[in-house]
Amino acid sequence: MHAGATCIQESETLGDAARRIKELDVGALPICGEDDRLHGIITDRDIVVKCLAKGKDPRSMTAGQLEQGKPVTIDADADSDRVLQVMEEHRIRRLPVIENHRLVGMIGEVDPACRLPEEQVGHFVEAVCVTT
Repeated sequence: MHAGATCIQESETLGDAARRIKELDVGALPICGEDDRLHGIITDRDIVVKCLAKGKDPRSMTAGQLEQGKPVTIDADADSDRVLQVMEEHRIRRLPVIENHRLVGMIGEVDPACRLPEEQVGHFVEAVCVTT
């Protein structure tokens, strides 16, 4: 897990999100609301496909406008088998970690893949990669 995930606020623009993604050298940011709770996740791909490719302005479109349903999360005390199960079941590459109803970190697909036996890595990556 990467502790201390940095949120983008729902009210911040996609331009702000893109700059933060670049500064942090990450592919996604959690979206938090005024209540400081996790409301979604935004990826660099979301910014390109759902904003720029549709001719929308990233300086005025907000992160909150790209939220899509309740994000899949995992408890901070979950073991690695549970992490793998959730990521595979939901075919997700990034998994927010929650403790006491607060975001405490993120698990990316590379984190568990680096800890798997070599013969299991291919299956895991295939299971979480979604082609669109």
